Amino acid sequence: MSALTKAMSKFRLAVVQLQVTSVKSDNLNRARALVKEAAGQGGKVVLLPECFNSPYGTSFFSGYAEKIPGESTQVLSEIAKENKVYLVGGSIPEEDGGKLYNSCTVFDPEGNMLLKHRKIHLFDISVPGKIHFQESETLSPGNCLSMFDTPFCKVGVGICYDMRFAELAQLYSRRGCQLLVYPGAFNMTTGPAHWELLQRARALDNQVYVATASPARDETASYVAWGHSTVVNPWGEVISKAGSEEAVIYADIDLQYLADIRQQIPITSQRRNDLYKVTTVAEGTG
Repeated sequence: MSALTKAMSKFRLAVVQLQVTSVKSDNLNRARALVKEAAGQGGKVVLLPECFNSPYGTSFFSGYAEKIPGESTQVLSEIAKENKVYLVGGSIPEEDGGKLYNSCTVFDPEGNMLLKHRKIHLFDISVPGKIHFQESETLSPGNCLSMFDTPFCKVGVGICYDMRFAELAQLYSRRGCQLLVYPGAFNMTTGPAHWELLQRARALDNQVYVATASPARDETASYVAWGHSTVVNPWGEVISKAGSEEAVIYADIDLQYLADIRQQIPITSQRRNDLYKVTTVAEGTG
């Protein structure tokens, strides 16, 4: 392995667990400061949380929604360029053609937008006595898989509830992704029960790194986020984890370690494609 190849096989991932408020400008300014902090600590790929620019909730989406490009994505572009990082911009409420979406934009170190991922699976759940939430009351689903390339590896993008669907992660892995990122805002019911478990499952099943970015917990909010942003390695181990408060966490992503795991337990070559297959039926453009 050449010195350059060896150097590119490792990079630092930074995950920003932002304390989101009801003031959009404050959220954008705080995100700018924390991404700068992350880059100063060697972060090459930086991940922001779901709904990082607004409170999370069906009553807030329309009031905070923007066009893309728009105010928040312009700031994200500037932040990526200022800090020379790949920036996964969490998500924001997006308005397009009279519909609302929960959308994640990704920017390269020159500030160019690489992709826009609209949340594919809307968060519609009802757990009696604990939580009832229906994103579909206000949001529309996206209809495409979203991946982007870096000099280090290919990255697959999902948003929160997307993580529950193993097929999406499998498709990303089959298409060469070695890191899956999920901005997410699990709650005080599903968070302690499933948040870490799902990340470890997606990482282990696909022998990839998985990273999640949650908003920091605000006990006064109408929707209380669990927090605990996390990074999991291809062995299924948690290698970095936040608490409930605002924080930036880091993980050194080692792609040689990933390759070693895949060689030691070669499930990719052992898969019985003559018996079963996960495939896309159709793909849209947004």
